[in-house]
Amino acid sequence: MILGIAFAVISGLLWGLIFIGPLLIPEYPSILQASGRYIAFGLISIPLSWYDRARLRKLLLQDWLEAIKLVLAGHLVYYTCLTSAIQRVGAPISTAIIGTLPLTLTITTHIISNNEQKLPYHTVLTSLFLMGIGLLCVNISELKSEFLIFNIWQYISGIILAIISVLCWAWYALRNARWLKTHPYNKPMTWANAQGVVTLPLSCVVYCFVCICCSDLIQDEFILPFGPRPVFFILLMILIGFCCSWLGTFFWNEASQRLPTTLIGPLIVVETIAGLIYSFIHRQLWPSPLILIGMFLLISGVTCIMQIRKKNMH
Repeated sequence: MILGIAFAVISGLLWGLIFIGPLLIPEYPSILQASGRYIAFGLISIPLSWYDRARLRKLLLQDWLEAIKLVLAGHLVYYTCLTSAIQRVGAPISTAIIGTLPLTLTITTHIISNNEQKLPYHTVLTSLFLMGIGLLCVNISELKSEFLIFNIWQYISGIILAIISVLCWAWYALRNARWLKTHPYNKPMTWANAQGVVTLPLSCVVYCFVCICCSDLIQDEFILPFGPRPVFFILLMILIGFCCSWLGTFFWNEASQRLPTTLIGPLIVVETIAGLIYSFIHRQLWPSPLILIGMFLLISGVTCIMQIRKKNMH
């Protein structure tokens, strides 16, 4: 269990980097950022898949179809919506909505889990209360410092896109965990490589489609296929593709195979905390007292569930 928690924490620290990408290249359309990231993820997975080819051959057709579903919803659609939301309504509002993932997953997994996995209701309510207040503190501080709405359609569409990204990732986390638990003989690295393999052609098709069919919708000064800063864009996509996609997926798969779904959900909070830390490093500002209080409450909410799990195991 301790090893599973460590893997989930490492995954969250890596995934927190995804909130920095759109801030570093704001002029790049979200669909290019998403497809570019997963092209890099796929290219990184190819040589690793060659060494893992014996296990990959054992996957059935339905397993590959499941990998395609997970990639489309949990990778391409999720990250496209997230980056687009950040570009439309700004990072604070988007982070406020994405930050509800721990609550969404905790409630969902508690409802669908069997009786052996269910936590005491007072534990769930206490944990949700702490995380909810923590998220509220973070969001109030962020919205006070930056709250710009250019037009009502931009605001509404940004909110909708952020909500879609939450739903996509929640579905991905639950579905991915279920597959790993029902296929314990498959190594998490094999499943990460399988997702990387199916990601590459899908991402290439999306990227080429945007370059060929949607060039009229992109600003005139934006030079396709790699934009105004091609070297920086390519290097950033490789970094995010390796750290956030391959490594993040690998560590999350390891955690999902070791931990119950009622615990894996709250641990998503590490991604929110890491994203906030990285954002303040990018801003070169120290977090406000309200932010620090919020982060403490978020960690307390997760610790509450972890302590109950530890007692149940003993």
